Amino acid sequence: MAFSASQLLLISALFVLASWQQAIAFDPSPLQDFCVADLNSPVKVNGFACKDPMAVTPDDFFNAAKLDQPRNTMNKFGSVVTNINVTQFPGLNTLGISYARIDYAPLGVNTPHLHPRATELLTVLEGTLYLGFVTSNPNKLFSKVVKKGDVFVFPKAMIHFQMNLDHEKPAAALSSLSSQNPGVITIASAVFGSKPPISDDVLAKAFQVEKKLIDWLQSQFWENTNY
Repeated sequence: MAFSASQLLLISALFVLASWQQAIAFDPSPLQDFCVADLNSPVKVNGFACKDPMAVTPDDFFNAAKLDQPRNTMNKFGSVVTNINVTQFPGLNTLGISYARIDYAPLGVNTPHLHPRATELLTVLEGTLYLGFVTSNPNKLFSKVVKKGDVFVFPKAMIHFQMNLDHEKPAAALSSLSSQNPGVITIASAVFGSKPPISDDVLAKAFQVEKKLIDWLQSQFWENTNY
């Protein structure tokens, strides 16, 4: 099938547009060797302004994160996430990567959440985890039980979770994320703990429950800032 010049031009334009949208869907590639974040800069950009390269030191590329050490998981969920992103580690700026350690108490849960700007690759350090993610509609669940040394990937912006299956022993994992600032949206707190709150009429209709249950759930999240 032959195409006219105008049809070829339209196809080319659509291809460029699709490629451009794909390119901006991820952290922009650096245009210099590094761009250590100046966290105190008054300049507002998509990310952080660069520190003067002449003022950069080796310490800007180092973080004494102590990720080999377990964290305190004494909270209602039985888990804690130690993030190493650009706000804790300015040298990550523009490099499109960050890191996290996740500790789980026995039966602890890293509750359903998503990272709007990153894919996550999780490696189990200790223990046995039940984990998975849910796709966009029609919401298929991909889940698996993983053990020490196993690796699992959570695609970008997919709702995902982990749970320590052991009743007695803690578990731990390390995660690398494909953004220096992946962000996190915790599903339960986003729905029931937003400020200002989502109308209980909306939530009662969405969940097909009585408004008094929605009111109670919202009160729990507003009273407990640890969510």
